[in-house]
Amino acid sequence: MRTLNFQQQIENSLPEHHLFLPLILNNASFLPELRIWTDPTRFNIVQEIATAYETNHDVDVIVEQVDDVYGDFLTAAPLGQGPDIAIFAHDRLGKLYNEGLISPIDLGEKETDFTAASLDAVSIGGAHYALPYATENLAFFYNTDLVSTPPTSWEEVHTIGQALQTSGDATWGFVFSGTSYDVYPMMTADGGYVFGLNPDGSYNTDDLGIDSPGMITFGTLAKTWADEEFLLTDTDWNNAHNLFETGEVPWLMAGPWALGQIRDSGINYGIADFPSGHPFSGVQTFVINAHSDKQALAASFLTDFVATTDVMLTLFDVGFRAPAFVPALDQVTDPDVKKIGEIGIDAEPMPNIPEMSCVWGPWGNALTYILNNDKTPTEAYTDAESEIRECIDNPSFGMVNVPGSYQTKVGCSSDWDPACAITALIDNLDGTYTGTFSVPAGNYECKVALDGSWDINYGLGGVLYGNNIPFTVTTDGDVTFTYHSDTHILDIITP
Repeated sequence: MRTLNFQQQIENSLPEHHLFLPLILNNASFLPELRIWTDPTRFNIVQEIATAYETNHDVDVIVEQVDDVYGDFLTAAPLGQGPDIAIFAHDRLGKLYNEGLISPIDLGEKETDFTAASLDAVSIGGAHYALPYATENLAFFYNTDLVSTPPTSWEEVHTIGQALQTSGDATWGFVFSGTSYDVYPMMTADGGYVFGLNPDGSYNTDDLGIDSPGMITFGTLAKTWADEEFLLTDTDWNNAHNLFETGEVPWLMAGPWALGQIRDSGINYGIADFPSGHPFSGVQTFVINAHSDKQALAASFLTDFVATTDVMLTLFDVGFRAPAFVPALDQVTDPDVKKIGEIGIDAEPMPNIPEMSCVWGPWGNALTYILNNDKTPTEAYTDAESEIRECIDNPSFGMVNVPGSYQTKVGCSSDWDPACAITALIDNLDGTYTGTFSVPAGNYECKVALDGSWDINYGLGGVLYGNNIPFTVTTDGDVTFTYHSDTHILDIITP
């Protein structure tokens, strides 16, 4: 087995004339290769699984650690440069399916070995587009040295928290570890929701609840708590968990993935259901790249090897997420995992529809605006709803693209196409957008176009509607485009 990150894979690629040097290549080079992408948290365990598979199979499994698996997959898969298998949360499946990037997986007789909820999460149009391996949801953790009995209302959370602050036993009454998924139980407690449902149970994307009264009520409560200095306005995940683990806040909304570090902290804790409201439930999955030429091998790896009790229990050791594979789930005896699973029975499945990709950014930003006093709760969630609606109605909304004379060389159907998904840049969340594409030698021109159209475009020097930006590729290789949203300048790095 070989392990390397995606950038190393590109940098270490051999030119064609090196393919005829069999005497100096490792024997593994002649074996069929299966490439898997995973994030850093699961890298070691996927390596372990790959090693076990190689023991009894003549396959070279290449495990690659990728920081942004989803973003890189969207860019690389259409170009044939992605993995054969990747790991995603199920809410990503809708967009991946819509882009034609994932293949259905026939679970065969093993279909009945998976929980019904996990199969529903990976089903699109009657087919399963991923192999589910774990389920997850938030629960209400509380410090048993500070609170003997978990609260039964959010008002009681506030009352107890304030008393602990007054006595000096707690620095903060409450903390958030995020701005959307991580606080969803409090949003639903007041009737907030993301998408409504049609009579058949499918999501009604015309019924968007981001600006619903319940969501705004939650925002108002968060603002009140922050103004009272009961709620810390910092929503950093690590900071929130550190505060709970050091006893500076009496409770935390957290998932099974946090069990390891909470236990390691030595704090005495209990796990309870939420005072009211419910969390999202999520499913961790393996998908097969629709552009892979090893789809049969990938399917066999997943259905014949991963879908076994031993492998599923190995995966359970990372993040303590309850197995979606029933024979493995039946062997889990951890009381905390079981308690979190009981809370998840009433959880709301995270929508796996493509429109969900429009939701996360604006929805999360709204709470940040509220806590920073940049917008009122009504303004924040109303503006977020409008931005999400614009994105849903115009799938290219928010796209930053680099259309130009090179696009057909990288897989677009035509040059100068501002809506080609292949050349869309990835948001780095710092005001810059980046994309790397393999471009043959030649002289080219391009521009930056926003929202999938020419209505707003920037040319040479970041000038609105300016001249085309020329660039020369002297040898076949990767070209990296970086757009700076503050100056509208496009940096181009050629081989």
